[in-house]
Amino acid sequence: MLSNFNCTIMKKLSLLLIGFLLIPSLLFTSCDRGEDPGSGTTLPAFQLMKDHMIANKLDISDILVNPDGEKFVVPAPAAADYDAFIAKYYILDIRKADAFNAGHIKGAKNIAFKDILTEAGNSGGKPILMVCYTGQTACFATSLLRLYGYSHTRALKWGMSGWNAATAGPWNNNIGDVAKNNTNWNYSSAPANNVFDDPTLSSLSQDGAEILKARVEQVVQEGFKTVKGKDVLDNPGDYFVNNYFNANDYSAFGHVANAYRINPFHLSDNTYKGHNSSGKVVTYCYTGQTSAVITAYLRVLGYDAYSLLFGMNGLYHSNDAWKKNQWGVGSSVPKDLPLIK
Repeated sequence: MLSNFNCTIMKKLSLLLIGFLLIPSLLFTSCDRGEDPGSGTTLPAFQLMKDHMIANKLDISDILVNPDGEKFVVPAPAAADYDAFIAKYYILDIRKADAFNAGHIKGAKNIAFKDILTEAGNSGGKPILMVCYTGQTACFATSLLRLYGYSHTRALKWGMSGWNAATAGPWNNNIGDVAKNNTNWNYSSAPANNVFDDPTLSSLSQDGAEILKARVEQVVQEGFKTVKGKDVLDNPGDYFVNNYFNANDYSAFGHVANAYRINPFHLSDNTYKGHNSSGKVVTYCYTGQTSAVITAYLRVLGYDAYSLLFGMNGLYHSNDAWKKNQWGVGSSVPKDLPLIK
């Protein structure tokens, strides 16, 4: 009898041990999956977030141009429209305090980038205008705020560099021609886009909205991720490069060797899958502003994404294919709008 009793105890202990061993496995398995209550099946956290974003008009096209038709950037106003412009927006300037104190837009509030989500809640329903040195970090912030529910957020195009010649140094000092005569700059046709797996997200939530909220908050805390054009040109094989030009400009301007052209792309038709979910994704455009929006969006999706600073203006500013968005020409010439000190 004693032997049978001991045997029974040992079996129970074995079952308990197996149970304890299974708990971590179940926890880790659930980290990137959510349960679909209706079907009893589970879906990856990425899929839950993606479905929510599509259903709530948060595809990339809705971030670049919101459902009300407002583009993510707005240019500095004409002098005659100055008063109406500054009255319209809740202006958040994310430059360093010394630059802000040296000259800023009337009514602007100086905040740290990491506080953009909290401060947006104080807008009182006014449209938000994000302001930085060049427009690039402001565009990164605008993308995140639109994803967070502040769809009427916009970035000041060209940043304070376009507001007044006295604050134009950050753009004036960063145009360049590092791509000119570079062996890793060519004029070949774009390679065919591949189809990659989705990124893997870690979340215990079963709610796509909650997953998105947490992802935006995490990306804000990580900050704006960028890369310099020279670094990409020196070692293009270290990156998955996407040239966000139109088809004609891809050939006319030239491009980083073997750069893809995933433009446009959407969640709704799976064209976003052209991005490599296991590589270092670098997007570049003409000014670094559109690529900043895209980089924020891709980082929220879970990609290891970076924006190439100053875009084509930093890569090959003297290129004669320019028709628009060349710094210092036409609408990008700094204005003479008031600076408050």
